[in-house]
Amino acid sequence: MTHFVFSTKLNQPIDEAIDTLKATLMNHHLGIVSDVNVAGVVKTKLDEDIPAYRILGACNPKMAKNMIEDLPEAGALLPCTIVAREVDNTTIFDFMDPVTLLGIANNDMMNTVAIEAKAKLKATVADLEAK
Repeated sequence: MTHFVFSTKLNQPIDEAIDTLKATLMNHHLGIVSDVNVAGVVKTKLDEDIPAYRILGACNPKMAKNMIEDLPEAGALLPCTIVAREVDNTTIFDFMDPVTLLGIANNDMMNTVAIEAKAKLKATVADLEAK
């Protein structure tokens, strides 16, 4: 594992696992605001098949608003990225560590939001692992 992500897995195929993730994120006041089907893009653009791989953007609108009001260019670092990848009918979720990423801005508001976002994401991981 790398220093900029933390991971967990669900013994579910990717579509089912993402539905489980979405419901769990909502319990922590986060939602998915973007969903990029990387495997679909690779198939369309390169006519090649890769295992299911999606990049999801999780967001809490209030936290995002606070960051953007404090530092308008902070939007370039939003939302929190979650990679969903399927291996043998198991889905692995790699959660971007917001403290690591947002720390590059060296901004007190962003650091505060990053700590809160990480706590929400870690709580989501704990809930997923309890399922």
